[in-house]
Amino acid sequence: MNRFSPGNEVELLRSGAEYFPALIAAIDAAEREVWLETYIFADDRAGRAVADGLVRATQRGVTVRVLVDGWGAKHYLTRRLERELERGGVNLLKYRPEVQPWHFRSHRLRRLHRKLCHVDARVAFVGGINLIDDMNTPGHRPPRVDFAVRVRGPLVASIVQTMQRMWALNELVQFRSSDVPLFPDLLRIERAGTQTAKFTIRDNLRHRRDIERAYLAGIRIARREILIANAYFFPGIRFRRELIAAASRGVSVTLLLQAKVEYRLLHFASRALYGQFVGAGIAIQEYHRSFLHAKVAVIDDRWSTVGSSNIDPYSLLMSREANVFVRDARFADRLRGELHAMISGGARPIDAKRWLGRSLLSKAVCWIAYGIVRVGMGWLGYGGNEWWRGQPRKR
Repeated sequence: MNRFSPGNEVELLRSGAEYFPALIAAIDAAEREVWLETYIFADDRAGRAVADGLVRATQRGVTVRVLVDGWGAKHYLTRRLERELERGGVNLLKYRPEVQPWHFRSHRLRRLHRKLCHVDARVAFVGGINLIDDMNTPGHRPPRVDFAVRVRGPLVASIVQTMQRMWALNELVQFRSSDVPLFPDLLRIERAGTQTAKFTIRDNLRHRRDIERAYLAGIRIARREILIANAYFFPGIRFRRELIAAASRGVSVTLLLQAKVEYRLLHFASRALYGQFVGAGIAIQEYHRSFLHAKVAVIDDRWSTVGSSNIDPYSLLMSREANVFVRDARFADRLRGELHAMISGGARPIDAKRWLGRSLLSKAVCWIAYGIVRVGMGWLGYGGNEWWRGQPRKR
């Protein structure tokens, strides 16, 4: 799962306009089984289109398993759509469904945030795109921007294995009988292309830091360019140090971040780190044209990643996430082109001099938010992690 394998075909899909038709086409071509994991399954145009495809598959005799996060189900999956899926023969399971606020515990923040699908162990999808319409974001126009990949080849075997294990584990903890093995064998899947890639997950057991380590390894070998686009960017000290070290050795480091405010506290807390970055020569571009939900990066000419993991404590310390890392010049060039087009057509740069000279009130708001988030993470049991060691200077 953490090794690069050759012989894959990895295709970049931008937002729902490309992702949903590809996903539904794969489901419509299913002959044996469809497995799907998602954080959000919304009862809207996109969600219902996927749901209809899943029901069509069951009517052909295809086994369909859908695992949705309990929090995402509580807020987006309506009881009506849930009943339609179940009546249509879809096996529906919820990850950590106990989300009542009066039963709050820190472990309830360990959500299923990854977005995965595989069909007949032949084709798989990995990325950051939930089953929700791109326009289903109140106050944000035009559609949100996100990315996923369609994968064929040996890499699909790791995706199949992790989805089987996740399903069996959830049935076990919910005291359900299961015909899915908890420790499934890794399938042998024939080559389908020329790209080298690996599938990497983050969980709370053996793979706690695998995605973060993969990012750090890529940053350390960077020689020319690092381009990161991330919706919620609040990195720990090791991540910040590696970015600053890369900039100090002459690497062009650009962060494409969210300008739109969704979660105010995290938005202002993350801005407390801007001074450290721009002071080190790192360029920050804030995307304002629409809602940015991407979690992607390109390093130099061959290294790139697409997945569900933000670079913040929620993704890198608590949630279950999944990314694909690709070593391929054509794929990196395509993703780089998409990101540069976003920068030129919808982003505004943070001017270092103006940022460092902004008002005391603006600085105070950011640092108060930073302090609240840091205390909150400590209260949840993550404050002792080296994630927080080495505070950025208060610029």
